[in-house]
Amino acid sequence: MIEVLDPGALTTIQDLGRPGWAHLGVPRSGAADPRSLRLANRLLANPGDAAALETTLLGPRLRLEVDAAVAITGAVVEARAGDRPVPMNAPVYLCAGQTLELGAASAGLRTYVAVRGGLDCKLTLGSASTDILTGLGPRPLRRGQRLAIGPTPAAFPDVDVAPIPALELEPRLGIVFGPRADWFSAAARRALTAAVYTVSDTSNRIGLRLLGPELSRVRDGELGSEGMVAGALQVPPAGNPILLLADHPTTGGYPVIAVLATADLPVAGQLRPGQRLRFREAPGGGRIR
Repeated sequence: MIEVLDPGALTTIQDLGRPGWAHLGVPRSGAADPRSLRLANRLLANPGDAAALETTLLGPRLRLEVDAAVAITGAVVEARAGDRPVPMNAPVYLCAGQTLELGAASAGLRTYVAVRGGLDCKLTLGSASTDILTGLGPRPLRRGQRLAIGPTPAAFPDVDVAPIPALELEPRLGIVFGPRADWFSAAARRALTAAVYTVSDTSNRIGLRLLGPELSRVRDGELGSEGMVAGALQVPPAGNPILLLADHPTTGGYPVIAVLATADLPVAGQLRPGQRLRFREAPGGGRIR
């Protein structure tokens, strides 16, 4: 077991989510940065979808009740086990009784803490993920909680350290225009790929509210509800886009001017309030005429 001494700012249990339930209004949810979650599990020879912890900005303090191997990936943090520094992106072996403490993220927003064997959690619709929109899955971590560790996998870790590029301070995210790009002026579509946007402090796992040039429409009225996907760029009447993330609603009525390239979803999941970003047209995304 692992005892939660301090839960941090917002620490949740995440795996790769619960796909296939959108017709019932249930988002996929799962890790906001699935690439980092998969890496943490790979470093420990866990299945790629094993449940782990996702921290937000400020990490937790955890006490291990058994010997265990852990891996920390994602947003850059200073981690310690007692007076011993714990490196990121590498398997680390800790002894029973040691306390693992994660500090504040210096780059990125969400850090992943995996344990060899994964976290043994009750599944809801096939997933252990915490969904802050619907309330499905376990509650965010709380002080005094004890987390069970799953069975040790048969495979053994075979990677000492993973070389990971630094997170970009001002990333340029690929988009594909549509499905409702025709609701916007050509000037608005050009502005989307030319301007700098800033992540609002009202953002969360549901979506990033972006501050920047307002995207003007050429049509009046509103759409009926349509299906939504992670990475959709919805534009409310005020004109500031919202980039949907892991816990996004499955339907929405605001027109979607563009959708984020799948490869850039993990990058979006690491954007923090106040951070600047740009958009670029992804290859094959079509041209603005």
